[in-house]
Amino acid sequence: MNSRAPAGSVLSREPWSGAPILDAHAHLGPYNRFFVADPSGEAMLRVMDRCGVSGAIVSSMLAVELDTEAGNAETAALCEAHPSRFAGYVVINPWQDPEAELERWSGHQSFVGVKLHPDLHEYPLDGLRYRPVWEFAERTGRPVLTHTWAGSQFDDLSHVDRVATDHPRARILAGHSGVAPSSFGRAIELARRHPGVLLELCGSHNHGRAIAEMVRAVGAAQVVFGSDFPFIDLRMSLGRVLFAELGPADREAVLGGTMAGVLAGGHSGAALLDRLEKDPAHWQP
Repeated sequence: MNSRAPAGSVLSREPWSGAPILDAHAHLGPYNRFFVADPSGEAMLRVMDRCGVSGAIVSSMLAVELDTEAGNAETAALCEAHPSRFAGYVVINPWQDPEAELERWSGHQSFVGVKLHPDLHEYPLDGLRYRPVWEFAERTGRPVLTHTWAGSQFDDLSHVDRVATDHPRARILAGHSGVAPSSFGRAIELARRHPGVLLELCGSHNHGRAIAEMVRAVGAAQVVFGSDFPFIDLRMSLGRVLFAELGPADREAVLGGTMAGVLAGGHSGAALLDRLEKDPAHWQP
């Protein structure tokens, strides 16, 4: 078996013809810390189509940075405009009434989970203000994607460890798996201790060897593809998984199967999830 089987089709510019690809970590809108040429949903769709990515789960940077209510409404509008391509994370800022924001959007069919960014909000992941999020996650089965950064006082992998210990029924996506290559071993040990923790792959320092090691260590059922698109080029993030030393079944699980299973467990994301279930190969627009 050639574990680099996708390489030939990628190099010859053939479209992806495997199982649907679902990006578990994408964003919408500009970011004040660096330039993004075109962070609109329409621009994202063009790149997704070219790469063969069936769907993406997005969170608004307006919600992350300034205004959760207005930013989450922005996410809802994109998902409503393209319900079979996008689903959303409700961004929760611990300083902007988490309970009210969860209540406002929890019944909206576009939202499939919660997005946290403790570093930007300068509040620890295991702090009391996030308790409504973890109670919501355990009650509904919906995943929580949290930013992680090795050594952070707000979202180091040790914070994820404590939350997973206190809330064992929560499905937690450890965004960036700690970011730094030196943290990947800790991320693996974290996932081994907590079956509800999934390692999400995006980040400028990740690479194919690390991805393959994560899958070997904890299994593809605890590793999910995310790109951080449009901040990190979707093509680069996707290429890391396509060219990693993975078997076909593991590659397809990481690229979308695992995350689709997480969403199904939370009974959410109806339009996007329905399309992923019905179309065994990449949907062509």
